[in-house]
Amino acid sequence: MAETRSMAADRRRWARRGVSLTARILAVNVIVLALMAFSLLFLVSYRNQMLAERFKRARVEAEIAAAALAQTPRAMRPAVLAAIGVRQQMRLRLYAPDGKLVADSFALAPPSYHFEDPRTQPLAMKAARALDRAMDAALFAPPVPLYAEPADQNADAWPEIAQARVEGSTVRERYAPDRTPIISAATPLGGRGAMLMTTRPAPDVTQAVRDARQTLAIVVAIALLITVLLSLFLARTIVQPLRVLVRAAVRVRLGRDRTVIVPRLPERGDEIGLLARAIADMTEALRQRIDGVETFAADVAHEIKNPLASLRSALESFEKVPDGDLRRQLHAIASHDVQRIDRLVTEIAYASRIDAELSRTTFVPVNLLTLAVALVGSRERRGANRDCQVLIRHEGERTPIVPGDPARLERVFENLIDNAVSFSPPGGTITLTLINHGDYVSCDVADEGPGIPPEARERVFERFHSLRPVDEDFGSHSGLGLAIARTIVEAHDGRLTAQEPLTGHGARLALDLPAYTLAEDAA
Repeated sequence: MAETRSMAADRRRWARRGVSLTARILAVNVIVLALMAFSLLFLVSYRNQMLAERFKRARVEAEIAAAALAQTPRAMRPAVLAAIGVRQQMRLRLYAPDGKLVADSFALAPPSYHFEDPRTQPLAMKAARALDRAMDAALFAPPVPLYAEPADQNADAWPEIAQARVEGSTVRERYAPDRTPIISAATPLGGRGAMLMTTRPAPDVTQAVRDARQTLAIVVAIALLITVLLSLFLARTIVQPLRVLVRAAVRVRLGRDRTVIVPRLPERGDEIGLLARAIADMTEALRQRIDGVETFAADVAHEIKNPLASLRSALESFEKVPDGDLRRQLHAIASHDVQRIDRLVTEIAYASRIDAELSRTTFVPVNLLTLAVALVGSRERRGANRDCQVLIRHEGERTPIVPGDPARLERVFENLIDNAVSFSPPGGTITLTLINHGDYVSCDVADEGPGIPPEARERVFERFHSLRPVDEDFGSHSGLGLAIARTIVEAHDGRLTAQEPLTGHGARLALDLPAYTLAEDAA
């Protein structure tokens, strides 16, 4: 549990730098999409702008031609009409007030333009038209009607003329068979109801749009190539370190090489770096756990082997010894060895399941003062304190409350007091001091025994390490008490250490635990 919190803190430190892979992948993929979207919008805007200019130009030209024809005598109008059509490369039609066609510049002079037959055009032009239609469909462009000469040449065949009679000058767009825009403008001629309609193709608009599209296609292709290269580079920066991590993980799993070094990739601040450092830390934690299990197993075998050897020797000698007193001594030795083995097995089982049980435990507020008073009273009633006096001191006004598991914390106090009792002289005093410092709660357990040498103050928390008093019965303690206490304390995000005694003699074990807060209760 403590290791999990420590690794979480490490991950927060790792995430402080670097650009995430998600941002990089999105950036690489968005470049081309954004450029394509910009290209389409630019082409639409470019084409609409060119058509708007041509519409304005067609309206002005129609109005100028109508004004010129209105000032021209009727007999000379056909010649003027033909001259304007040839010079401006457009087709002009003059309609009488009753809608009949009066004059057509294409009938008065050679046509100034003609429509291309799509069937005779090269394949490139057909592909260009197909691309035009695809773009119109993709952009949901409004449909444009096809240009076709009506069978009846009266004014009623042209909607723009009918609209111009009501609204004045009007402009319409149509498509020639080869999708060339045909712009026609209609405007009144004078004030007597005559109408003039001009028609002119705009192949340069289509060509300009196609040229711009070709240029943008080249730009998009280059951007796509760059994106592909960036994607390959990004994939390599992802795949290559992942392969290295996979190989290292496989070697760790196989266990063939205990010195496998999982690369931490400190230069990377993205998710790959986080993963590498997490795997490295996880591997190190697993190695420590495996080493701890192996060491623990070896220690267990060693500790159990001694009483088993003694028990075996006593049982083998029991049948061979005829003396009754000696047989009773052998029986007592065997009973003592059985109790010692039972105590060892119990402590070992308890120590092995602490981590697993604490990882599933929900912490609650625990009043250490109440817990200590109840525990000391219980020990006195069952004679566990021998002839020692256990004093409980509470300093300060704050109640020493911590978040934790009451049963486990009681086991910590039990082990600490039991350890102090075993080292205290007859009639000695054991002092348990509780202080709430605000952020944490401290508890000191001090005795009047021989104390702990400075060089051994850390080793006393190792499993099966014990500096027992010389007058204590051999095997009365398992050597796991302080190790179990420290494991429980660390699982509560606290610490348990051996400190310099305050009175100059004896041992002092200092326990620090995070204090309980209202914010933690709300969480």
